[in-house]
Amino acid sequence: MIVILALVAAFLGLRLYSVLGKRTGHEQQPASAPADERAVPTQLQPHPAQMPGADALRPGSPLVAREAEAGLRDLIAADRTFDVPQFVEGAKAAYGMILDAFWKGNRDDLHWLCDADVATSFEAAIAEREAAGQKVENRLVRIDRAQIVDASVRGRTVHVTVQFDADIAAITRDKDGNVVAGSMTDAVSTHDVWTFSREIGQANPNWKLSETDEAA
Repeated sequence: MIVILALVAAFLGLRLYSVLGKRTGHEQQPASAPADERAVPTQLQPHPAQMPGADALRPGSPLVAREAEAGLRDLIAADRTFDVPQFVEGAKAAYGMILDAFWKGNRDDLHWLCDADVATSFEAAIAEREAAGQKVENRLVRIDRAQIVDASVRGRTVHVTVQFDADIAAITRDKDGNVVAGSMTDAVSTHDVWTFSREIGQANPNWKLSETDEAA
């Protein structure tokens, strides 16, 4: 079983550290991103007609860290539908969708996009936030970089780990609408490491978020 990062510290009263990785910097007031349509990004679904994006594995590719190249070659050998650029674009879309679902407390979408362990961790943080009567107004400002940093094949399960370097605007309000954490002027610099997994040969081809961590 993949170990999910334990709940260890509070961030803005929401315990984001425990489920999304460490946050550093300041925050600002954002507008919420549009709700997703409860669908896994199409780029995270294998495309049977496509061969892998082998060019993305050439030395110096911005999409793949050197230490992930060997694992990706093993993955491509096991799953000929895997396409590196397509996957990275899908992972970026999923990153935004999952964050938005977490911020809005949308448990159904979290279960759609995450495996059971990760969804449970998100739900625990949502429940704590709701119990405190708090509401977040967060927005993913931009993703500065998304890079595959690890890949592996374990039996019939394939795993791909992506590091996201992004900026998030965030503010926390109490039940009366008063700001209790965050800033209206600055954004948070984030460095999340998320692992997506799927079973080869299963009827459902979609990838799901299976682990969250922070960049070292």
